[in-house]
Amino acid sequence: MSSRRTERGNTRSSLPIGLVLLALLAVLLFAVPIVGLVLAAPWGDLGGLLSSETVKDALRLSMFSSIAATVVSGVLGVPLAWLIARARFRGIAFVRSLVLLPLVLPPVVGGAALLFALGRNGVLGGPIFSFSGLVLPFSIWGVIVANTFVAMPFLVISVEGAFRNLDRRFEGAAASLGASRWTVFRRVTLPLIWPSLLSGLLLTWARAFGEFGATLTFAGSLPGRTQTLPLAVFVALESDRDLAVAMSLLMVAVALAVLIVLRDRWWGTS
Repeated sequence: MSSRRTERGNTRSSLPIGLVLLALLAVLLFAVPIVGLVLAAPWGDLGGLLSSETVKDALRLSMFSSIAATVVSGVLGVPLAWLIARARFRGIAFVRSLVLLPLVLPPVVGGAALLFALGRNGVLGGPIFSFSGLVLPFSIWGVIVANTFVAMPFLVISVEGAFRNLDRRFEGAAASLGASRWTVFRRVTLPLIWPSLLSGLLLTWARAFGEFGATLTFAGSLPGRTQTLPLAVFVALESDRDLAVAMSLLMVAVALAVLIVLRDRWWGTS
């Protein structure tokens, strides 16, 4: 134990002062905005602001749409991650790039793409409307679609790595005992990747909960209908600064809670 402490002390003392200063500057870049938000918060009225109908409606929509997007991402994203990790055919690299594109694509561009594809006159939205009368844009279903589009890649990239690193001998042993492919996947593969799957689902939910650009472009910001919490913050910034700060603090608290839950998964504790 003492040797480990000595080693840590030597490592810390050998850090170049220039790197330490740059690292501290980077920490300030992330810390100062949060400090500014905390200092601007109307702490005396915080309870009343967060209990307003605007916040309740926005929070209800955010919770429903983000949970629904997480469920859809789990149902579709896990098989997709398995395909990307295990399949070997020409074009699989392109498929992976296409799936991960929303990670780097500006959310507004993603929302515009969804609008042209799934809008009432869109490539797929037109036939859907003609067949069922369903209009996805500017509806809660449009919010769910937008959330899923931007959030599912977080699940796919988390679970894909777990599939790649999985010791396939366990699956082979189960198959040799007569288990079907579906049984092997359900009883062996999924339990082995469960930590990565759980982390991916939580990240997916957090990303869907905080989604703004694609939702605004594809579903709009209709109070009580499509106005999620991030959209309510954006609107409140122009009319009620205290309300905007209160909702922002609520979202910061949610984000911090997610990071605390994932701390062991990402970097461990000492």
